[in-house]
Amino acid sequence: MSYAIIETGGKQIRVEPGRFYDIELLDVEPDEKVTIDKVLLVKHDDDTHIGKPWVEGATVEGHVMRHFRGRKVIVYKMRPKKKTRKKRGHRQEITRFMIDAIALNGSILAQTSEEETPVAEAPMETEPVEVATTVVAEEPVVEVEPEPEPVAEAEPEPEPVAEAEPEPEPVAEAEPEPEPVAEATAGSEEQ
Repeated sequence: MSYAIIETGGKQIRVEPGRFYDIELLDVEPDEKVTIDKVLLVKHDDDTHIGKPWVEGATVEGHVMRHFRGRKVIVYKMRPKKKTRKKRGHRQEITRFMIDAIALNGSILAQTSEEETPVAEAPMETEPVEVATTVVAEEPVVEVEPEPEPVAEAEPEPEPVAEAEPEPEPVAEAEPEPEPVAEATAGSEEQ
């Protein structure tokens, strides 16, 4: 398995041939070839080449599939108690980049299967070609009727349990108010 680590758009990305990656916007038309020279690391089988900072002679070739905009990001700024609020949206411009090949010092270490040399068409033969065929005897198929599924007996429904109501707390009986005692006054009896 071969891969490379490249730098593009201020980010480092691990790339493999035959896969596409979403990177920062490249100023290139779709379906146009692009060669990236900022290769930090190349790994091919057991060989690893590490750059200081770039690997000398290493390139990653690919083509731009399309350009599009990323998902919207909402930026909301607020200063409490100052009545200032700013709400802004941002959609990043993105390029979908397909990796075709990883090369080191002019030799291609890994490439996609589509980029390999096309197979040359064989010339048409004038004589018919006999094709050997092998017939495999098929075993007879025995159909087995499926067993009927047992009917599940209806389980009796459990009786609903009556929920116990909480007992009311005993209320302390209030002592009866003493009846007013009529005071006998000398003057009131006379009237």
